[in-house]
Amino acid sequence: MTGNRSNQKARTRQAILRATGVLLARGEKPSLDEIAIEAGVARATAYRYFPGLDALLNEAMVDVLVPDATHAFDGCETTDPAQRLALVDDILDTACRKQEAALRLMLARTLERSVTHASDEPPLRQNRRQPMIETALASLEPQLNQTVFRRLVSALSMIVGAEGFIALSDVVGLDEQEARLVRQWAIEALLAAAHAPD
Repeated sequence: MTGNRSNQKARTRQAILRATGVLLARGEKPSLDEIAIEAGVARATAYRYFPGLDALLNEAMVDVLVPDATHAFDGCETTDPAQRLALVDDILDTACRKQEAALRLMLARTLERSVTHASDEPPLRQNRRQPMIETALASLEPQLNQTVFRRLVSALSMIVGAEGFIALSDVVGLDEQEARLVRQWAIEALLAAAHAPD
């Protein structure tokens, strides 16, 4: 039952984000009431999933920039995991750079909420990166045991996306080009490690 409830919460949250994206794509800056109507939910429901309109608009902008896994590889003909992971890295890095302020606000809210709110509340993060990574690795999955595959997906999740972007920029101080090279090197090293004998 808990799994079904979690799935329903995730679907409701995604419906609110999609509705916001639709309104933003029309060039509107919608109110929470307009978003709730578009999503087919009550205004109170929208407030349960997002701390306010600004938080929702910020995350929806990221949502618009980052395709879900079913569309991330549209037009990509290669099945090579390294090339597909390079595409994932490029998509996520571009989204981080285009919406850096919104990204930082979302991360700050996520961290704040993690220490001040109950763990059963809906997540502030969408987790688009893991499904994208799994899709990128689809041709490799049959060659690896499930433990190694899950470990590879988890390790890659630390490299690509917001946290890798922030770490290489803020902590290490790398410019955009060097950060991309470091992430690509890490991706290749992780792929090699996944193929290495135990």
